[in-house]
Amino acid sequence: MKKLLIILSILLFTCNSDDSARSNCNFLFDAGVNLTVNTNLPQFNQLQFPGNGVYVSGQGNNGIWLWRLNSSTLYAWEAADPSHAPAACSTLTDSGVGDIVVCGCDDENQYSLATGLGLEGNTQPCTLVPYRVDDVGNNTYVVSN
Repeated sequence: MKKLLIILSILLFTCNSDDSARSNCNFLFDAGVNLTVNTNLPQFNQLQFPGNGVYVSGQGNNGIWLWRLNSSTLYAWEAADPSHAPAACSTLTDSGVGDIVVCGCDDENQYSLATGLGLEGNTQPCTLVPYRVDDVGNNTYVVSN
């Protein structure tokens, strides 16, 4: 019985810690996203090649970042820093270094488009908000939530 209580106490403590960390990342609202991406079109053409990203404005909170990981995987991430309420400075921009995007606010949070994880030194333990990506064929994808 004591072992069961100890295990339950550990589980409850762990869950509370996770909930507390996640509550610090609830700045973004659930914006409806429904975007069709055809990589044959010039504005999305670079997504045919792994290691390339494209920013699309007018979707989500502050736009969407699309990232081609490899020949079969395309990611879509919210372009607003999840550690801030949406603002002009919280839109993530290309850092010029690989898959890294950076927040324009004073803390300059950085995130990886390949993993969605925040990099060391970020002010909050938040991760990028992912969107669903469906391959509908002929180099066309539907991004939604």
